[in-house]
Amino acid sequence: MEHAVHLIAPEAGATALDDAPRAALIRDLQAIRKAMLAADAKRLALHPQASASERNLAQYLAFRRHDHRRLQERLADMGLSSLGRAETHVLASVDKVLRLLGAAPPAEAPVGYHDAQDLGRQHVAALFGPPPEGRRTHIMVTLPSSAANDRALIPALVRQGMDIARINCAHDDAGAWIAMATQLRAAAKAAGRPVRILMDLGGPKLRTGPLAPGPQVLKIKPRRDAYGEVIAPGRLLLRPRCHGTAETSAEQALPVDAQWLARLETGEHVRLIDARGRKRLLQVAELRSDGVLVQCERTVYLRQGTRLAVQRSHMPPSVTELLEVPSRPGSLHLSRGQMLRLTADGLGHDAQSGIGHGHKALATIACTLPEVLGQVREGERIWFDDGRIGGVVRRAASHRLDIEITDAGEQDETLAADKGINLPDSHLELPALTEKDLGDLTVVARYADLVGLSFVQSATDVQALQQRLDTLCASHLGVLLKIETRRGFENLPALLFAAMGGRPAGVMIARGDLAVECGFERLAELQEEILWACEAAHMPVVWATQVLENLAKTGRPSRPEITDAAMGVRADCVMLNKGPHILEAMRTLDDILRRMQEHQSKKRSLLRALKSWG
Repeated sequence: MEHAVHLIAPEAGATALDDAPRAALIRDLQAIRKAMLAADAKRLALHPQASASERNLAQYLAFRRHDHRRLQERLADMGLSSLGRAETHVLASVDKVLRLLGAAPPAEAPVGYHDAQDLGRQHVAALFGPPPEGRRTHIMVTLPSSAANDRALIPALVRQGMDIARINCAHDDAGAWIAMATQLRAAAKAAGRPVRILMDLGGPKLRTGPLAPGPQVLKIKPRRDAYGEVIAPGRLLLRPRCHGTAETSAEQALPVDAQWLARLETGEHVRLIDARGRKRLLQVAELRSDGVLVQCERTVYLRQGTRLAVQRSHMPPSVTELLEVPSRPGSLHLSRGQMLRLTADGLGHDAQSGIGHGHKALATIACTLPEVLGQVREGERIWFDDGRIGGVVRRAASHRLDIEITDAGEQDETLAADKGINLPDSHLELPALTEKDLGDLTVVARYADLVGLSFVQSATDVQALQQRLDTLCASHLGVLLKIETRRGFENLPALLFAAMGGRPAGVMIARGDLAVECGFERLAELQEEILWACEAAHMPVVWATQVLENLAKTGRPSRPEITDAAMGVRADCVMLNKGPHILEAMRTLDDILRRMQEHQSKKRSLLRALKSWG
């Protein structure tokens, strides 16, 4: 599709531009325009009913296929738009510059500046609901498991300004999700404002398998100051064995013989020889309804079979034995240069001495998706536990991988069960919808407003979810594509096109796995590119992973995370994760977003008056 671009005289009062540079700019812009129109024609040939947003995305992708930095400098030098904020209306932006240069293109743009702003607002409202009063950016909060039974938490979150509640279907069960959703609907009704529910499907998350349990030993340790003086004794609750394993308020508890326990008195000393052969004393500090609290001023290691004795005057010692010391969670100890074997099943274990010749059996751990083992090749990288431990596959077979650990701390690193595994170099054929997800969707369709598609990698994954929702008569549900793998990022345009034109859709930048998959050093670049593409598609974006995480978990924000939260104003929604200080994190985020929206709209800086310097 080719169109003539007619030269016209500069508008009255316009500054005359030098003819040679002007002619060169017109030629370059005409070539760019031609490429964009070709992409638009191709999109319309494939999808005659393509929306204005789809067409603008196709044109934008054609526009960004080449390096235009020199062109931008030339435009800026002439006092013209450098096209640096053209995402939402790219063809209209090029046409505007051509008109200012004295070239009159036909009116071809599917969307102009004001239309693009309207489309963006409509799509955000359709997916996330109307914007909260006084704040343009929505706030999403991940609900903890306790929210199912805690009758105060969800109403408090709603009152504090939560716009979207995220329920992670990788945890808990349908009963807990329904309890959370039911509470949320009631709290939103009481508050008199809409709050939407996102149910996030678990997806094919690759994790480490179970490990052999550690030793049955419990460490009781006092707290000391910088000089080694005890500032808080170690504490242990001894509870009657007949009470079973009920939870207590103490940090650590062990069951003992009920009759022996009933004879203890405040101030008495319990004598023992601990697991290291050290003589130790436990002092009876408090008699309580759920047991006896004892404390120590020296570290004690208790194991199964440890004898506890109380010596009273003129009487034989009163003795009991510990029979139920819990096992420590199992873990592997890994160091650089060590080999680790990833297997299809079985209990993981540390490296073990072999039979003969002094050989050791490799440290071994299973994975939760054994079908991926046959899809990995030698030389490909592998990461464990959010990128904390890294390695390279040295030998690959259909049932196991032998991995050399190349990235670890200076000292041994520990790897536990149920930790994430990332294979950024491997081309894994895993459907985004697992059998569990397909079952979970029956609950999601009834109780949610949005569904999160985890580990989405291809347009086929998006189409499979759409078809499943149609089968469940849930075409009203919005879809949130979670970009958290290297392949998902590389296929982003296809994912956007697959999600557009039907039900409300958006993108979540899941920066945790994405950083591990693509490299932490590339994360800032990747999130910018995702924001640009989604802006061109007029598609809402969620800024997610570790936003104000330190504040939510500890009550104290770090300086970098405040700046990171401020960057969230460039998205349409910011997600906070659960934590004991989540309400404070919400208050802080709300304040940051309200302040920053006066200075920033998407990627465009707003030149409000600077009052800081009078």
